[in-house]
Amino acid sequence: MDGDDEPRVTIRCTDCETTSRVPLSTVADAIERHNDRLHDGEQIAEVDPEVADHLADLVGRELGLLDG
Repeated sequence: MDGDDEPRVTIRCTDCETTSRVPLSTVADAIERHNDRLHDGEQIAEVDPEVADHLADLVGRELGLLDG
């Protein structure tokens, strides 16, 4: 999968009132850079909580953790 086909994830910063979409492979680095640069390292920017919940559900299903 090249960079153009890679899934993008929404990052949200409530302090800056901004959102951005970054390739999945760069999410952690993008959040860390933003927080280091604009918030003195405080963990303010994050993956959009709705996206994070959806991803957690998908992973849980894939791993069989949500099977009744």
